[in-house]
Amino acid sequence: MATKHEQILEYIESLSIGSKISVRRIAKELNVSEGTAYRAIKEAENIGYVSTIERVGTIRIETKKKDNIEQLTFAEIINIVDGQVLGGREGLYKTLNKFVIGAMKLEAMMRYTEADSLLIVGNRIRAQELALQAGAAVLITGGFDTEDHVKELANEKDLPIISTTYDTFTVATMINRAIYDQLIKKEIIIVDDIFTPLDQAHFLRSSDSVKQWYELNEQTGHSRYPVVDGEQRVVGMVTSKDVIGKDQDLPIHKVMTKNPMTVQTQTSLANTAHSMVWEGIELIPVVDFQGHFQGIITRQDVIKGLQQLQRQPQIGETIDDLVSNQMELLEDGTNTTYFSEVTPQMTNHLGTLSYGVFTSFVTEASTRMLRQYKKGDLVVENLSIYYMKPVQLGSMLEIKPNPLEIGRKFTKIDVEIYSDEVLMGKALMLAQFIDR
Repeated sequence: MATKHEQILEYIESLSIGSKISVRRIAKELNVSEGTAYRAIKEAENIGYVSTIERVGTIRIETKKKDNIEQLTFAEIINIVDGQVLGGREGLYKTLNKFVIGAMKLEAMMRYTEADSLLIVGNRIRAQELALQAGAAVLITGGFDTEDHVKELANEKDLPIISTTYDTFTVATMINRAIYDQLIKKEIIIVDDIFTPLDQAHFLRSSDSVKQWYELNEQTGHSRYPVVDGEQRVVGMVTSKDVIGKDQDLPIHKVMTKNPMTVQTQTSLANTAHSMVWEGIELIPVVDFQGHFQGIITRQDVIKGLQQLQRQPQIGETIDDLVSNQMELLEDGTNTTYFSEVTPQMTNHLGTLSYGVFTSFVTEASTRMLRQYKKGDLVVENLSIYYMKPVQLGSMLEIKPNPLEIGRKFTKIDVEIYSDEVLMGKALMLAQFIDR
């Protein structure tokens, strides 16, 4: 039997695209408390079923696919520019393919304005009208309103017409920044990208016996299986250690490990790798937001995902990408030393090297140095910075990682950072290797 939370999510999913949703309405229609309705709506927003827009409310939207993540909906544009909807509310869930800045003659502007685009323009009524007729939404800058017949046209065509107090240049910059952020998100690998789906995964039911484990083991050669109940929820894990020496007629639920660790499809690869390494787990069941079994993710899946991550083209550059691209190796035959210049993006509001970038230098230099000794990736357990002086913009850094201990699974590294032969910082890093 589905919980009230699950019933609300199923109800929201069944609504038509563009439907307005409110806590009070859901509480009344499904006979639940407003607190339960609120929590379910927030969960639906995280999943991507709905979007909440200031001064508009919460609406059912079309769930965006991951490969379409660089596209924004008009609803997201409103949040980015702190906009106000003047008309065409029913089209807020639609995505825009490009935006056009209306700072040219009308004829030239219309050559670039096409269906599913967004025209960013000032108080030019004719341009707004022509854009809507061409199938494009309109964003009016400078805080201007528009005429009633333009609003009526927007409502008729289900195309949003939005007003913002920002100027055109600022709006374009804000939208560009949002698209850039989406591109960075696109590079982050999640469980959904790499896990083994349900139709290819092997599992047992809580009603099965130990005998079924042996049959599945002989068929697949694997020894670890999730256990699901009658409603397809993960209730346990069973391994060879659990069944050896046990009566084969014994039910699986009597020998399994209850309440196993699970991950959701939206969990990041980094988080999953960390859980596997530190808990010593080879296989984790994948569940949806309702706890239903979706598949499995193994250590081999994680390693393949990490290799895929290293091959990805870097479109949106993060601070870690910046540090990695700037850092160069100096081979002097004795010590491993890396060089990098402190660029403006690496500084804090005081113009000195930020604490976060300092830690990125420590982990990047340590990871590169360890690849000389052992192939594979690292999961950092602890990083202690016990000395750090202000490093000014434009300084040339020398990063010197010194391995204190390199074991089969664990490593301990001391890192010193110099500028003009003066010690600027010291750190100690403890990490564990991700092995096959």
